[in-house]
Amino acid sequence: MLKIGDFSKLSRVSIRMLRHYDDIGLLKPAEIDDLTGYRYYREEQLFIIGRITALKDMGFALTDIIRILEIYDEKDKLDEYLISRQKELSDQAKETEYKLMLLDTARKRLRKEQKMSYDVTVKTIPERYAATVHMVIPRYEDEQLAWNRMKEYGRPLTPADPCLAGCDFLDKEYKEENVEIVAWMTVKGKYEDSDQVEFKTLPEIEVASCIVKGSYDQLSDATATALSWINSNGYRMSESPMFCIYHVSPAMTSNPDEYVTEICFPVE
Repeated sequence: MLKIGDFSKLSRVSIRMLRHYDDIGLLKPAEIDDLTGYRYYREEQLFIIGRITALKDMGFALTDIIRILEIYDEKDKLDEYLISRQKELSDQAKETEYKLMLLDTARKRLRKEQKMSYDVTVKTIPERYAATVHMVIPRYEDEQLAWNRMKEYGRPLTPADPCLAGCDFLDKEYKEENVEIVAWMTVKGKYEDSDQVEFKTLPEIEVASCIVKGSYDQLSDATATALSWINSNGYRMSESPMFCIYHVSPAMTSNPDEYVTEICFPVE
């Protein structure tokens, strides 16, 4: 038997924490002296404290560790816990990476020391024949799923000249998930519809247009500028959904500073 001090040294867990583990039922001493109140641990409990420490290092809460220890020898159930924690950490890593990207972009904009300005014009986008993909994507950031589906059409698509590629956002409000979109690209020739891709002639439409050169983090400011311009110049938004035309997109360059995006707000 080991006194709590010796057990603490061997396990590299403080006496204070061992007492806390006892209080919450995570790791009970093997014996407690009735007269002195001293706690004693068996040597084999070092294996258990090792498991607890390993699970803590993986980020499991103590309440979860209690449940995990109960099924530790049931490999399939234990694996389910580990898979769940893996996914949770992976999601956190993606979120952290996204926040770091936003911070980096903000610092780059600060270093430019200039206020972005956006010109708004009213123009008519003519009727055009296009390949279209109508689908619901998990989030706005997953728009690439629609373009991937278009690439999977059974035969090569011949882009129109000039080729316009855009995306209509059909929801009436901002959606955190399950975003309904129509991705489209103007093409030459005639094609048969597939299960995934529909070909149609898109109608002529009048829009208030704002061109953004550079990364997508500017889109919010450009949108605010365009909407303010619309209200100040006697126009109003029509019922048609707003859309973006990607003149230079991530498919054409890996440098966000080279993107050219046209935000279009149908007006009347």
